[in-house]
Amino acid sequence: MSMQRLRGTAFQMTLLLAAALLWTVSTPGSPVAHATAARLVSQSTGTGRLLQITVYSPAMDRNIPLQVLRPADTSTPAPTLYLLNGAGGGEDAASWVAQTDLNGFFADKQVNIVVPMEGAFSYYTDWQQDDAGLGKKLGNNGRNKWATFLTEELPPVIDRAFGTNGVNGLAGISMAGTSVLDLAIQAPELYRGVAAYSGCAMTSDPLGQSAINFVISLGGGRAQNMWGPLGGPEWREHDVLLHADRLPNIPMYISSGTGMPGPHDALADPTVRQNTTTLANQMLIGGGIEATAHYCTTQLAARTNALGRTDITYSLDDSGTHSWGYWQDELHKSWPILGQTLGV
Repeated sequence: MSMQRLRGTAFQMTLLLAAALLWTVSTPGSPVAHATAARLVSQSTGTGRLLQITVYSPAMDRNIPLQVLRPADTSTPAPTLYLLNGAGGGEDAASWVAQTDLNGFFADKQVNIVVPMEGAFSYYTDWQQDDAGLGKKLGNNGRNKWATFLTEELPPVIDRAFGTNGVNGLAGISMAGTSVLDLAIQAPELYRGVAAYSGCAMTSDPLGQSAINFVISLGGGRAQNMWGPLGGPEWREHDVLLHADRLPNIPMYISSGTGMPGPHDALADPTVRQNTTTLANQMLIGGGIEATAHYCTTQLAARTNALGRTDITYSLDDSGTHSWGYWQDELHKSWPILGQTLGV
């Protein structure tokens, strides 16, 4: 099969996946009175060591909900791993806490886990313009300044509120698997380690641009409000493949499957829950999007290998679809690298 045909087929499957998303909005960030600094607004307890918090973002002028999983020993300062959700931003049922064994896996690990529960269709970046359509869909003011929030506003608030040791890591899936690599470039001194699962770093490539444009449109937004006209300089500025030489010299873990059915693509799998519709979507549609992620990831691997990078670990499995069972596996597989960089 020609490369052009392969990419065309992968993109068609990307659109099918996006169109098939069943997305429901949970509690959005609410507009609040103007304040001059980011601050902790509220905190409540959840299950076990899980906390629900909101943090005011001056850049977005609203409260942002987050979940924080605290370490067992809160008397000793611990590092922080920021985990980003996918296209739903945690504003749906698809979140790290709801879909994985996050609580159990980190039960014996001395680390704070921070999961933003907003940011759907935003690519966790700073948008050039407010987006009324996206704001209407999500019930917020349409302002997206996620890079500013995640790299400048949020970490000091978390550090103060929870007495961390100031050491940070970052990981994300799908949409956020694209974002975390760009955020590492934008804030090269902030993170000690980064993991990207099933993302696509090719934002100026026609395949990547078209997919991003379509995903944003699902939220009622306009991609031009994010980085300007498609093909413009901002789309190239955020293309990690083009700027792989700017990735900070820190350990990274980057993974994808091929889209072919694997061990989690079965009715008996806990993530499928005997649901035939879930399995069909996972194999047919999730297979297509993961094939796209695989193409992007292999291109990035070739680029960073050519640059002589030896601190980036690629996990390119020979099977696996775009689904939570594999992302849970990859979080587990990447933890030895992330944990070492965090000193855990």
